[in-house]
Amino acid sequence: MAVCLAGLLVGGCAVGPDFKPPAAPGAAAVTATPLAATVATTQVAGGAAQRFVNGVNIPEDWWTLFHSQALNTLIAQALSNNPDLKAAQAALMIAHENVLAQRGNFFPSVSAAFSATRQKQSETLAPVPNYPTVPNEYQYNLFTPQLNIAYSPDVFGANRRSMESLKAQEQGVRYQMAAAYTTLTANVVVTAIVEGAVQMEIEATRHLIEVNSNMVEILRYQMAKGYASRLDVLAQESQLAQTVATLPPLVKQAGQLRDQLAVFVGRFPGDAPREKFDLADLQLPADLPVSLPSQLVQQRPDVLQAQANLHAASAQIGIAVANRLPNITLTADAGSSALAIDKLFTSGTGFWGLGAAATAPIFQGGTLLHEERAARAAYVQAAEQYRSTVLTAFQNVADTLTAIEQDAEALQAAASTEQDARATLELSQHQLRDGYISYLALLSAEQAYQQARLNLIQAQSNRYSDTAALFQALGGGWWHRIDLTKEP
Repeated sequence: MAVCLAGLLVGGCAVGPDFKPPAAPGAAAVTATPLAATVATTQVAGGAAQRFVNGVNIPEDWWTLFHSQALNTLIAQALSNNPDLKAAQAALMIAHENVLAQRGNFFPSVSAAFSATRQKQSETLAPVPNYPTVPNEYQYNLFTPQLNIAYSPDVFGANRRSMESLKAQEQGVRYQMAAAYTTLTANVVVTAIVEGAVQMEIEATRHLIEVNSNMVEILRYQMAKGYASRLDVLAQESQLAQTVATLPPLVKQAGQLRDQLAVFVGRFPGDAPREKFDLADLQLPADLPVSLPSQLVQQRPDVLQAQANLHAASAQIGIAVANRLPNITLTADAGSSALAIDKLFTSGTGFWGLGAAATAPIFQGGTLLHEERAARAAYVQAAEQYRSTVLTAFQNVADTLTAIEQDAEALQAAASTEQDARATLELSQHQLRDGYISYLALLSAEQAYQQARLNLIQAQSNRYSDTAALFQALGGGWWHRIDLTKEP
């Protein structure tokens, strides 16, 4: 029997498929067209040319490439205080403890018990002839300490597959925490950039409102003197009303962005960070990393999480198969029983027992069969979800690269328009001083300049934001951080 038991323990196999990670994508590049350096726009914040470099590793603190101390401070506060990131860390601890708890199934379970009872038997029961009894004792105490041992050999690998599934789930939670880190850092950077841009837009819009108000006053004066028609006044008043209507949404957006930054760093909106962001204070990273397809699937936390989910689903198939096979349980117990506590463990009070049991499902109404089929279907589902996640990741990177290229073109066009409008304004100022144009014409030139300035600010903001989005799309360098890769 010992030989057979040893064979079961040593030669047991883990039923179900052995997981193999999906093959690397067959695509040669992330984008269909070759990437070239973006166009440069001189004398404009965010106008530097950017080069795309294949295979360059992403630094863990990629936001420092913008060279903004205020931004670095905000990121540090967010990483220290953000509750969502702390919740993700706690979730990883939960998953890790579940793995450790599952390890206990590989060892025998040992439990100790002690019972103390006082009993009274019926006094009317007559002694049985020639049978020893306790004379004249109808009330007595009974003390029983006992040790119980039970062990279920993992013959078909149900415990091993359960451990495999839990480890895969732990890795999935780890990658989920990495995704929370990557999303948080990117959101802080983008929110700070947009908040700074919106503040600049508010300033330009207020100048624009002031210019339009002056133009309305002049046209009203000219209409009173008969030099302008009512139609001219109404048209300018309508223009003023439209410009005024654009200010409240900008003020609202600025307030919401400031509140969002406060939440990112773990504060209440009333205690929002005091850091101010100006696009002119940011430096656009010159070298942009572009990961190879084989690197991208190993860097994106959402892809790695989908792979971990696929691994867990594979192990669940083995668990379902093992549940349809026999299960063996070995038991042993030993103890002592005495009428007096001081007689425990004396000669003649001990008892022990050994047992082995095997149970096999015969008829479960198809439950176990359909559970196995469901596990196999869940694996197919996880495989398709993994493929979808990979495709979405590649789309995300490709879209961001395209946006960066077009942002540079848009910034160049907006900067050219702004420079022309500024030159026109300066010329109009000279002509007004020399008496060649009216003050109304000067205001019209200033109106065009402020509108061009608004478009330039939006183009600058888009370029900074999409650059930050590229670092997030490529994984954000989370794999360099020890606190995201080490065991809890």
